[in-house]
Amino acid sequence: MSNEAKTVYFKGKGKEFTEETLRLAKERADQLGIRDIIIASYTGYTALKALDYFQGYNLVVVAGVFGFREPNQDRLPPEVKAEIEVGGGKIVRAAHAFGTLGRAVNRRFGVIQIDEIIAHVLRVFSQGVKVGCECACMAVDAGHVSAGDEAISIGGTSTGADTAIVLKPSNTHTFFDTRVLEIICKPRE
Repeated sequence: MSNEAKTVYFKGKGKEFTEETLRLAKERADQLGIRDIIIASYTGYTALKALDYFQGYNLVVVAGVFGFREPNQDRLPPEVKAEIEVGGGKIVRAAHAFGTLGRAVNRRFGVIQIDEIIAHVLRVFSQGVKVGCECACMAVDAGHVSAGDEAISIGGTSTGADTAIVLKPSNTHTFFDTRVLEIICKPRE
């Protein structure tokens, strides 16, 4: 027995593919009956666009930590946060599953930690696949998505979204139970 599913490969990467990524993710979510949508959005740009596509879904926006670029800085403006919440989105504020403490060790001692190795291996597929897997773990860790239930996770390269995957996520501490089932779209580069 086999199933056919379409994968779209973009000729480029980044923000310009956000609308197409969201459209493709919504189309596949509807085909598979998936209601859990996880999306990386640090500034709220992608999350606000996702609200238009995923009304009535369990939309989980992973917005990262305060101070990611500068101490005490929040890249998600309060008015955008409010709009996401009014639109039904849930916001996860958490340390990166694949790197926060490992990144600190690397910066201080110049050694690579296992979480960075995992991140680099996932980047072999694309930055967005890595982000999608990482945000899915963070959403499960926060209790907004159940481990083992199919979900769609959307990420990208730098800003916007250019990758969508279907997966069965797990908690970060059981990451190797995660299963990437499909790649809906990603940059071909």
